[in-house]
Amino acid sequence: MNKKEHALNAVIKQGILPLYFHADSGISNNVLKALYEAGIRAIEYTNRGDAALTNFAAMKELRDSEMKDLLLGIGTIKNRKDAQAFVDAGADFLISPGYIPEVYDVANENGLLWIPGCMTPSEIIVAENAGINFVKLFPGNVLGIGFLEAIKPLFPTMHFMPTGGVDLERENIDKWFKAGVSAVGLGSKLINKAVLDQDDYKTVIAALTQKAICIIDSIRK
Repeated sequence: MNKKEHALNAVIKQGILPLYFHADSGISNNVLKALYEAGIRAIEYTNRGDAALTNFAAMKELRDSEMKDLLLGIGTIKNRKDAQAFVDAGADFLISPGYIPEVYDVANENGLLWIPGCMTPSEIIVAENAGINFVKLFPGNVLGIGFLEAIKPLFPTMHFMPTGGVDLERENIDKWFKAGVSAVGLGSKLINKAVLDQDDYKTVIAALTQKAICIIDSIRK
C-alpha cells in the first residue's frame, strides 16, 4: 500500500479527523499526545500561524520517537511554497480550504494524499475529473447536511468529509453519516480555547475524543 492509500484508509477508518493549531509548541505537542492516547492515529495540524512550520517540525520529531503509527497531516495549505515546506518537514498528507492545482501538484510529486476543500458541485466535479476521490466539504456549517444529501447521488464513489458545522453530539454526527460522509473534521468543537485554558486540558481533550470515537463506532455498527 502506498502513502496516499495508507492515509486515505486511515482517515476513513478513523471516521474523524481532529484538527487544531496552537502558537505554543509545548501545547501543540501536549494536544498531540492527548489525541494519540485517546486512540487517534491521523490528525491535521493547521497552517494558521507564524509558528506552524516550526511547531510541526517539533511534532514530527515527537511522533517519530513516541508515536510511530500516527499520521501527521497539515491543513490550510494554499500555495506550492507552503505545501513543499511542510512536505519537506515530513507531512504525511495535505489538506486545503479550496481546490488549488499547485498544491495538488506537490502532493502528486511526492505520492501523498491531498484533500481539497470544495463548496460547489462544480468544484467537486473538477476534483473528480482530476482523479481525486476524497474532498472536504468546507465550510460545513454553511453547506449543511441537506447539501450533501442532494449531491451524494451525483458522486457515488467520492468520499466526503465536512469540516465546520459538525457538533460533538450523536444526533448531529449521525445525520452527517446517514447523509453519506466517510469522516468528519472536528476542530473547535473538540479543541478550543476554553478547553485549552483548563489545567487538565489533556484529560478533557482525551475524553472528548474518546466520546467522538465511540459515537462513530456505534453509528457504523
